[in-house]
Amino acid sequence: MKQLLYIIIVLFLVGSLFSACRKTYESVPLGQQITPDLAFDPRDSLGKQAMTYLLTTYQQAFYNGHNRIGGNYLDAASDDAVASASGIPAVQGIATGAYSATLTNADDMWSRNYTAIRNATVFIVNINRVPMIEKLPNGQPARAAYRSEARFLRAWLYFQLVKRYGGVPLLGDSIRQITDNVQLPRASFGDCINYIVSECDNIKDSLRTAAMVTANTYGRITRGAAMALKAEALLYAASPLFNGGNIEGGNELTGYTGYDLNRWKLAADAAKAIIDEGAYKLMPNFNDVFITQAAPVGNNTEIICWMQVGTPDNKVESSNAPVGYTSAGGNGATSPTQNLVDAFGSDSGYAITDPAAHYNVNDPYAHRDPRLNLTVFHNGSLWLNRQVQTYNGGLDKPGGTVQQTKTSYYLRKFMGAFESVNNTPPSYSGMYHDWVYYRYAGVLLNYAEALNEFSGPSTEVYNVLYALRKRAGILTDAGNTYGVPQGMSQEDMRTFLRNERRVELAFEEQRYWDIRRWKIAGPVYNNAPLRGLDLQLSSSGQLFYNPIPVLTTVFRDPQMYLYPVPYSEVIRNSQMQQNPLW
Repeated sequence: MKQLLYIIIVLFLVGSLFSACRKTYESVPLGQQITPDLAFDPRDSLGKQAMTYLLTTYQQAFYNGHNRIGGNYLDAASDDAVASASGIPAVQGIATGAYSATLTNADDMWSRNYTAIRNATVFIVNINRVPMIEKLPNGQPARAAYRSEARFLRAWLYFQLVKRYGGVPLLGDSIRQITDNVQLPRASFGDCINYIVSECDNIKDSLRTAAMVTANTYGRITRGAAMALKAEALLYAASPLFNGGNIEGGNELTGYTGYDLNRWKLAADAAKAIIDEGAYKLMPNFNDVFITQAAPVGNNTEIICWMQVGTPDNKVESSNAPVGYTSAGGNGATSPTQNLVDAFGSDSGYAITDPAAHYNVNDPYAHRDPRLNLTVFHNGSLWLNRQVQTYNGGLDKPGGTVQQTKTSYYLRKFMGAFESVNNTPPSYSGMYHDWVYYRYAGVLLNYAEALNEFSGPSTEVYNVLYALRKRAGILTDAGNTYGVPQGMSQEDMRTFLRNERRVELAFEEQRYWDIRRWKIAGPVYNNAPLRGLDLQLSSSGQLFYNPIPVLTTVFRDPQMYLYPVPYSEVIRNSQMQQNPLW
């Protein structure tokens, strides 16, 4: 547990995290070290050094999910995508089970999170030494809000650990020194969830509301973020992996030792509390969710908690766009699978396996759920003044050694670049690519899932599906059902909601964790290889869509439902218990 020991923070320019905060907080020169005495100076009535410390902790705690796993999205370790790169990219190592306790996977967060947890605790313990004069818009002292922001970051960091490892050591407000005992045991899964939920309950009333956020406090943790974290933690706690499906029945570190239906009600109530506050609502257009910043900088009414990622650029586009747009750039890093594409129904809302969808295998992208075209590029997609060509020999599937799609698909989601009518050839326009952790659509889906699991299909559950599908642009009928089957059983609704969640939240680091908490990762990974298409264009111009396997994934069930605790931690700490089968 030496990773828990104090690491002196080297400050650097933190304005890239909160661009508006650059107006208020001066950065500290690179190389200047900060100690608690400097950061929490009783003579600093403006709290400038303390704020720099907090913003640095934000940056240490939050991560940018765009292409974060060795240049790929985490979803490329699920059944929704594969990495386009040759060899064995880091994300493919996760998908094929190429990791162990001694060879950690690229998503391991043990050391980074405990470092950030300690720094958050330093702020929490010491901020009251600073006589800050700043007030919130409602007249309350700002210092309490800043302290609660650090408590949120700490709770969020713990949750990221819990969903990867199960129960982990809880350090409370202690700041251990090198001479202190750091031989600490893991807390139970239930105790960790209770701690996270309790922290969220205790801080939410002292945080800013969404309406209090100004240009100078853009990106700060709000009341809504604390409520969303609580709802997510309770949803995971109620899910099959931890609630009755414990991979080692009597082991309190890996989940609850018995099933409790009421855990679903707690999760539903937590999500419903966010809905009832009325602070957030769905954006009118699905694509705008990902290219529009929150108020007051933008008019995004849907995002609740996010990381502001630098300044406007086209990194997401250049990393993931089809490779044939040489003038604009496109490295095609992500290849969505046919498995994901098949999850999108028709524009009338029916699954493509339903005769009512009128799905045509020879024209597979016609009359589909509009979210499909906003999530993936397929052959024939219109982009920057021409159609995407992913047939063999096409501009975007040229063959040879250049990195290109392995499935005939490219990632489209998150891209806000557009062609300029004044530019020839067309080029990308810089956009903010904030990484969103919580958005209102996710809260609605959490609520619907938890409510269905607790009491079965209801009007409230159906209304969530109607709202999301209406926003998506799904056509409706006289009954305004948007293709949602009526009279579903609880099991049928479960299946339907899981698919809706998959298409709505694709590439938002949800699918990877969902198939684990639902305890279906074994069959998802092991039943068949992931699929793509081999498109052949005949001399007469006819396209042939040939299914092909693209990757055989591996999931050692039940071992891989939790990550192994890093071996270095186990050998240094006699009280550290390894996860089962590792």
